[in-house]
Amino acid sequence: MPRVTTWRKSSYSGPDDGNNCVEVATSTDCTAVRDSKAVSQGVLVFREGAFAEFVDAL
Repeated sequence: MPRVTTWRKSSYSGPDDGNNCVEVATSTDCTAVRDSKAVSQGVLVFREGAFAEFVDAL
């Protein structure tokens, strides 16, 4: 997996239930997504452009 250093999550996740969200990190050639409740359980990595296609399909 390419090295990503900054994970972000939606401001809508709120302070009380802030762990019920996904986190997203980007690098120059990919987007990584993980569960904020289980960060050690793995990461989905999308090649450049594929994450946008995935979100558009939702």
